[in-house]
Amino acid sequence: MKAQKPFFDQISTLKNLPTLPHILLKLFEACNRDSVNLDEIAALVSKDPSLSAKILKLVNSAYFGLPQKVQEINHAVVLVGTSGIKNMAICACVYEAFPKPKKNGLFNLKEFWWHSLSCAFLSKNIAAKMKSCQSDEAFVSGLLHDIGKVVLWVNFNAAYEDILENCRNDGQRLIEGEARLGATHCEVAAWLLNRWNFQTMISDSVRYHHESPVRIAQALPMTQIVYIANFLCQNAEAKINEGVVLAQKILGFSSEECDAFIEKSGQEAKDVADALDIDINIDELSSKPIDEKDQKIQDALVRDVRNISLLMGTLEGFLTAKDQNDILSVISNGLKILLDINRLLYFLVDAEKGVLFGYFQDKEGRYLKKHSLAVSMSLDQSLLVKTILEKEPLDSFNAGAQGPLTILDEQIIRVIGGQGIYCLPLTANGDSVGVLVLAIDKSDLPQLLENAKLLNILIHKGALALRLEHMKRSQLQDIQAKRIDASVDLARRVVHEVNNPLSIIKNYLKILEIKLSGKHVAQDEIRIINEEINRVANLLKKLTDFSTQKPATQEMTDINALLMDIVKLTKDSLLRHSDVKLRIDLEQDLPKVAAEKAGLKQVFINLIKNSAEAMESGGDLYIQTRHLPPPIGGKRVNGKKDVSGYVEIQFMDDGPGIPEVIKEKLFDPYVSSKAGGHSGLGLSIAYNIIKSFHGYITCDSIPDKGTVFKIELPIQGGF
Repeated sequence: MKAQKPFFDQISTLKNLPTLPHILLKLFEACNRDSVNLDEIAALVSKDPSLSAKILKLVNSAYFGLPQKVQEINHAVVLVGTSGIKNMAICACVYEAFPKPKKNGLFNLKEFWWHSLSCAFLSKNIAAKMKSCQSDEAFVSGLLHDIGKVVLWVNFNAAYEDILENCRNDGQRLIEGEARLGATHCEVAAWLLNRWNFQTMISDSVRYHHESPVRIAQALPMTQIVYIANFLCQNAEAKINEGVVLAQKILGFSSEECDAFIEKSGQEAKDVADALDIDINIDELSSKPIDEKDQKIQDALVRDVRNISLLMGTLEGFLTAKDQNDILSVISNGLKILLDINRLLYFLVDAEKGVLFGYFQDKEGRYLKKHSLAVSMSLDQSLLVKTILEKEPLDSFNAGAQGPLTILDEQIIRVIGGQGIYCLPLTANGDSVGVLVLAIDKSDLPQLLENAKLLNILIHKGALALRLEHMKRSQLQDIQAKRIDASVDLARRVVHEVNNPLSIIKNYLKILEIKLSGKHVAQDEIRIINEEINRVANLLKKLTDFSTQKPATQEMTDINALLMDIVKLTKDSLLRHSDVKLRIDLEQDLPKVAAEKAGLKQVFINLIKNSAEAMESGGDLYIQTRHLPPPIGGKRVNGKKDVSGYVEIQFMDDGPGIPEVIKEKLFDPYVSSKAGGHSGLGLSIAYNIIKSFHGYITCDSIPDKGTVFKIELPIQGGF
């Protein structure tokens, strides 16, 4: 290296030596932090108009297949991810850093960048398979492995033209000629990457990519990957075959796996090159003509590889999905990317109610339950229920053989749009989770059938994720019930044991009070002790409040009237000295429910009090009621009394929300997010009271946006 120092000192002063833009260095720093801030990355990208345009173009290209055009950088950053942003920035910035060579020159920049992109994606995909190094670092190494050639060509044009003329496609002769010039392109590239402060693992992969196979066999995985990828992306078939042999010997891959790597990486390189305006005509670079039949086979293979790679990326989303909403979003995004399907509806099974509930996506991307689209499982002539019973995809165009469409089916077609619907069963291990309804035209059916395999994989994985999420919720409810039972038993034992000595102490105090004269100096102390004993008794009473069983008497209760009474009460006692504003929205002619007023009053006051205390700096508290209609075609619910729908009561605040760690155990006894000695019994008591009325209480909370408590109480009577 010392002998080469004068050469590197010389090229350090050359005007055509590329430099990494300042924006790219800042991007590297932001993307490599342990805690990635997407807003900061978006702000950095936005400062470079050229880079912003290229990233937006990629996001809006067929590579992502999004239904709507993305126009904001922050949305693009979320979709592409930090690794993608970093890799695209390198592609774009380094490509733009060099002046373009003459078209008639021996150095073909198009061929150079096609080889570089192909090597980058091959390195990335091999690294992802091996899991021995970071795939995004392998991508960068593959992309920049030959960048030394560009430095030598741009700065020593005539001399490098002679070297290229003499060696043609002989790699060894190229290296020897470059060495006579002062340094090989491998050494120049490594020197440049060190100058740009890339980590040594990347610069070493570039430095050694023309070493002998014997030496590479003793190198670190990243160097081996780039070395073999460089062979697999050559135009000459002999070089590719040599790369396959090396991949088998050094990395343990089969020839079939190598072929798959080459096909997948080639398509990915083409998509990204197009999106970055790197104008590469693949046909010009390939000297091997193929006939029409082979072309169709190749096109089909490329399409399948692309779809499978996109599907694999989609399926990874199930691993990080936190709840039902995330899972539904992953399925929807997968359908958009794979089949360009945008209009869909989910109908998920509520086994306890015997109902399929429809879920629509709102403007914020959350899937909300629509009670107006609640369908009873008894409607076995509907395509929705048939799909669940038969556990096979059904569509409205071929339903005639099994009978005419029901009115319900026709209405759903109009709701979702399109000429018809395609219903896919969401089934996991034999259990029905729900139905996915796609809006399609008749001309779309062939495409769905052609991609049935991919579609089934996506739907099956989605159903499994939903099933596991439902099981988790069910187990949490069981655990919650067991905790309450255990707490009830423990509380009763504690109260029983503590009340006995308290009673004895009170009796002896009474005796002592009688023995002493009324004016005795100890009478005041006896009074204080009695008060403290009474306070202990009250604390014990609170300890067992949550164990209250189903109220003995229930009556038909007007929920709106009860809420208005409570509002009058709480305005004076709870909200007078706060900045909390009550917003009341009560549906008129709300049906009455069978419940005990005192129990409901306790629940409602507790929820209002919790919301007011959560909004220390003030805010809005919305109280809303509405009549939820019975399911379409429903007769009975879980074999119980007829239910004419539900009355829903919502308490919504715009406070700070509930911490995730508290939310999971919100209705457990003795769990509270409040300080100052709160017992954490209020919501546990509310849960038990609502459950005793055969109702439901749920909570949805988003940090910094607020909390919503929903209560559903059944309306008894015929439909």
